[in-house]
Amino acid sequence: MRVIHLVLSVLLIAITAACSTTTSVAKGPLPTSLAGPDITTISAAEDIRIAPSDLLEISVFGVDELSGEYQVDFEGFLKMPLLGSFKAQGYTANQLSNYLEAELSRDYLTDPSITVAITDTRQQYITIDGAVENPGQYNIPGPLTLIQAVTLSGGVTSTANAKRVVVFRTVGGERMVAGFDLQAIRAGTQDDPKVYGNDVIVVDGSEIKSAYQDFLKTVPLLSLFVFF
Repeated sequence: MRVIHLVLSVLLIAITAACSTTTSVAKGPLPTSLAGPDITTISAAEDIRIAPSDLLEISVFGVDELSGEYQVDFEGFLKMPLLGSFKAQGYTANQLSNYLEAELSRDYLTDPSITVAITDTRQQYITIDGAVENPGQYNIPGPLTLIQAVTLSGGVTSTANAKRVVVFRTVGGERMVAGFDLQAIRAGTQDDPKVYGNDVIVVDGSEIKSAYQDFLKTVPLLSLFVFF
């Protein structure tokens, strides 16, 4: 549900900007690629799970000796004073906070207050929404193509409009959007663009509310890039 709310919020911002400002756009055919993003990894999302080599900032209120920067080892284990080595891989930051509070309260601290933040990660995620079989957030090993990304979500649904697939990306500090035609890509008449971590991909179709469908339809028709 959080993923859907994120995507709908992005689209709503885009619609509002498009209606209230005059956007300078480059005329031309459908884009075959977007410039690479500013960053490809995510460290702040609540549902990102800890992975090997992630860097964590752990703060134990009132206990400076336990607070500090910790790195998960290549096997997914974390080593802390008092607790020793334990498996951290697979937890979200909030889940690890709860785990540490429970463990430290057993024998060492009274009602501890602990916060955990993932400050650096090599993980890359893309968000796929709209008329796909399994919308959601997907961990990817690195750049992949748009066709490969849509395949991760189980492919488009029977009601999808595969001629309108929108990619949202931040480039040069600007939020950008571009539209692609999956049918043309599959037919070999349009290049299959690369997608990167942090990209949001939305496939047009009946699963998208009408207000957002109206916006999606303007992207491939009007520009190579739309800033919003």
